[in-house]
Amino acid sequence: MIRELLESYISKKAEIQELQYKLSHLGEGDSLIGNDTIFDYRKGYPRPQAIIGVDWEKCSRLEARYMAKIATLKAECEEVEQWIENISDSLTRRIFRMYYIDGMTQKKIGEAVHLDKSRVSRKIDDYLKNASKATNATL
Repeated sequence: MIRELLESYISKKAEIQELQYKLSHLGEGDSLIGNDTIFDYRKGYPRPQAIIGVDWEKCSRLEARYMAKIATLKAECEEVEQWIENISDSLTRRIFRMYYIDGMTQKKIGEAVHLDKSRVSRKIDDYLKNASKATNATL
């Protein structure tokens, strides 16, 4: 379960950026243009009239939805970042930060911490295995 959370971190960060872009460009173009029908009684009887304009209710619903999703994703990302920062071993913490948060390849990480790629991979796997055992033992 921990591995899935860590691997979804990068996707969540990208989704936050996409939602922020959508939020900042909300209403551009004709995405919020809507139409409705009203009845015109000026002649004494109802005549349907088409009305075209901005759908402000839809705008506020979308804005609220985007803001709520951004807040949820940010909280999940902060949880992952905090979990990584709580790793006690400095080398392992650096490896996790570079791999999951910065998105570096294991080869690049190996060059940065002076280990080969297989040792980096083994450190990640061993720590996650031990973390899973510790989590299952506490449950």
